[in-house]
Amino acid sequence: MEHLEHLEHLDKHLVDELAQVARESVRDELREQARGQRRKAALYAASGTAALYAGAAVSLAVGLALALVLPDWAAALITAAILAALSYALRGAARPSASRRATAPAGRGAPIPPVPSTPPTAGVVPPRPDESRPTDTHHRP
Repeated sequence: MEHLEHLEHLDKHLVDELAQVARESVRDELREQARGQRRKAALYAASGTAALYAGAAVSLAVGLALALVLPDWAAALITAAILAALSYALRGAARPSASRRATAPAGRGAPIPPVPSTPPTAGVVPPRPDESRPTDTHHRP
């Protein structure tokens, strides 16, 4: 009997050790994945910053070009109107349309299946027409 108690102790020790090794390997794997995700996020942030400055430079160029033929205040106002129209169009493109909204599931849960028009019958499965043999309505003797 004492021999079995010793084996139980060894089994518990082995399970604890295996669990610790598994936790460490998962932790190392997650750390490595997070490192790659941080690098990717930093590159996206740098890309967004560069795009923001490029957009500002284009806006300035448009304003200066308009200022050659219009008063400065009118050129700035037209540039602002162009940017506002562009942001409105981009916002509209980002929002789901009415047709896509109707097919998308509501909320965060799974979509609700349609309700059948007739209640189910317990234990009775309606027969399916077999395509290999004709049904009684189409077959005349």
